[in-house]
Amino acid sequence: MNEAIGPGSGTPPQAQEAPELSVIVPTFNERDNVTVLYRRLEATLANVAWEVVFVDDNSPDGTWDVVRALAQRDNRVRCVRRIGRRGLSGACIEGILASSAPYVAVIDADLQHDETQLPKMLLLLASDQADLVVGSRYIEGYKSEGFNKQRAGASALATELARKALRVEIADPMSGFFMVRRDRFEELAPKLSVHGFKILLDLVASANGSLRAVEIPYTFGERQHGESKLDSMVALDFLGLVLAKFTNDAVSLRFILFAMVGGIGLVVHLTTLFIALQLFKAPFAEAQAAGAVVAMTSNFVLNNFLTYRDQRLKGFALLRGLIAFYIVCSVGLLANVGVAFSVYDQEPIWWLAGMAGALMGVVWNYAMSGLFVWRKK
Repeated sequence: MNEAIGPGSGTPPQAQEAPELSVIVPTFNERDNVTVLYRRLEATLANVAWEVVFVDDNSPDGTWDVVRALAQRDNRVRCVRRIGRRGLSGACIEGILASSAPYVAVIDADLQHDETQLPKMLLLLASDQADLVVGSRYIEGYKSEGFNKQRAGASALATELARKALRVEIADPMSGFFMVRRDRFEELAPKLSVHGFKILLDLVASANGSLRAVEIPYTFGERQHGESKLDSMVALDFLGLVLAKFTNDAVSLRFILFAMVGGIGLVVHLTTLFIALQLFKAPFAEAQAAGAVVAMTSNFVLNNFLTYRDQRLKGFALLRGLIAFYIVCSVGLLANVGVAFSVYDQEPIWWLAGMAGALMGVVWNYAMSGLFVWRKK
């Protein structure tokens, strides 16, 4: 569900022009930053026909309300308020497709990206020197005022992994600051995942080398307000995107994340099975069932936190979702225990039997979970 916020009547004369540049700003709890960013864009793009589209994931701090106030004064400001879903990549995709200019920039609302580079980026695209211009952290001239060493190291490692695994040529495919020709983006949009955080990596990997890219250095500033949108599960999210692109999108990112969680659940399952058999001397069938229930519970929690973060269940819906997850997995559980017991009966190797049973219900659980547990409303 979207709530589109339109412009007001107080329109500066220059805002009547058709925009040449659309600036897309994904936001979540950035109410203290959006007005500052708007003022900076206004100063930097004084000689450009521009618009800014804030895509807000229904921020609890009312970021969308601040943007609405700006839109009422200046029709270059627009807001798409997304209700019922979250995710940086999805927000960027929706914002770009909702814009109207031939050139589109993506910039964070945290004021760490250098908006003064936008005119230079626009010139490179408008003069047909590139299809994509990236604000890069890994070329000469880049400066950092707000990137801590731990985050920088993790980013560099992820960048190297992405470049080698996906054969991406640009130095900084993990950048969140870039500008692209709208027509090229629309060609690639059907291939992009709405999940995750690394929209540029997805874009470049999906293009398979067909985008002419130029990278420019910029100064990475310090965050002024709010907090980073990157949570502790972004590493798994990133790995899932790499795997999805490595398979040429034959398998969706969502399914890969679900399967990765299932892999963690398998460890939980086998650990519980081992404890039940060795410490409690339980019969194998009961121990296998206990392992399956514990694994299902852990899978539900992790899937709610990672795989379906854009539809994350909270409060009473969390309990209701857990019960629904148990129900939709019941068929898989019956097959799980039946197959495992059959394998164990023929070859009493506990870990082999446990793994055979646990792998039975993956596809069923994924399909039914999307329909009945984390269904879109």
